[in-house]
Amino acid sequence: MVASFDPFRSFRRDCSLTTFRASNKPQKPLGLGLFPPNMSTAVHPTEKFHSILDRIPHIQALKSEKDKVNIENFVGYVQVPVGLAGPLRVQGSEHTDDEFCAPLATVEPTLVASCSRGSKALHRCGGVRFRVLDEGMSRAPVFVFADTADAVAFAELLPSLYEQFARDAESTSRHARLQKLNPHIIGSNVHVNFSYFCGDAAGQNMVTIATQRVCDRFIVLATARELRVQDVIIEGQMASDKKPSWANVKEPRGVQVIVWARLNDAVCQEILGCTTERLYRAILMLKEGGIRNGQFGCNINAANVIAAMFISCGQDAASVAEGSWSHLTPEYEWTTKDLKLSMFFPSLPVGVVGGGTFYAAQQDSLQLLNCQGPGGKRRLAGLIGAFALALDMSTIAAIANNTFAKSHAALARGETQTSNRVSACPKL
Repeated sequence: MVASFDPFRSFRRDCSLTTFRASNKPQKPLGLGLFPPNMSTAVHPTEKFHSILDRIPHIQALKSEKDKVNIENFVGYVQVPVGLAGPLRVQGSEHTDDEFCAPLATVEPTLVASCSRGSKALHRCGGVRFRVLDEGMSRAPVFVFADTADAVAFAELLPSLYEQFARDAESTSRHARLQKLNPHIIGSNVHVNFSYFCGDAAGQNMVTIATQRVCDRFIVLATARELRVQDVIIEGQMASDKKPSWANVKEPRGVQVIVWARLNDAVCQEILGCTTERLYRAILMLKEGGIRNGQFGCNINAANVIAAMFISCGQDAASVAEGSWSHLTPEYEWTTKDLKLSMFFPSLPVGVVGGGTFYAAQQDSLQLLNCQGPGGKRRLAGLIGAFALALDMSTIAAIANNTFAKSHAALARGETQTSNRVSACPKL
């Protein structure tokens, strides 16, 4: 007789979850398809890793027995410095109208200084505005059939299944709302993109649990047998979870937001060290290089701010991969010499509840940005976009006036100069 397969046996043996030791709540599924281990058989990290713990004293230094931590095999913390950039006036969705300072968690010298300089220039010119255009969070299960004809028949019937799927999905959460279903026929399979509204949560786990409920209930129905559904798997890579893709440019996986601002020539010269015309021409030149290079998106270093604010605000850092695409557009007014700027972010997967937002330091960051409470997710997306625009303007200005290397030498290495070259600004 063949013994039944236990896919979680190794996990229960090798991992422990600190948060479940002190909790009497019913066990819930974890991410990555795992479940909480049987705590009677779990090995405590101090036992499993006893021989190597003395090699990571700094990681363990800040650890406390009272810590509420929601990861496995917890042994301590890695510190990341946080600097404040700003202030920057920001107006936009969710009645946002205030001056903000951005908490940037980073180990890169010059990042905070450059973002602050860009913020100062934009602030002096009236600040940044933003508008949330759309939002959604997706999961894309695969419905398996014997042949393409059956797959086509299912895809054609899918609109009639929406109400049933929505009812089953929304039974798993007070916040999840199924927005739409988008089928993609690939051979004998149908990849269905489920797009949800998730309240103020980012929603990656929420939509996974909701979609699994839909699949589990549908596969046992007579309708599934009539449609000859052979199998269902929860994800077929059409949701682009933690991966860049054109699909997440066309449809939001997170919050879709656009930010815009205006720079005048006097402020640009005073603070950024170049004219608005030179800045405009530099942006166009960099854009051309990015096109030839096959660059994904059109920005200079927006990912720097996205990653820094994701870490400080308790977001999933791996989601920077799908959130860093953005489109910077400059428009120069030749009569006034004003430079109009806009930056489009199609998918910023952020939230202000759930995930890592419950940690005390991350709560401080969200409170600093006034992003706690209803609507905080949308405001957070707008603020990330606003400070990303500020950083891009400062970085491009440094490239345009030949101080890019000098600033890194000064702030990263403590050098006063890199050469005797005079920083001239000839016409581009």
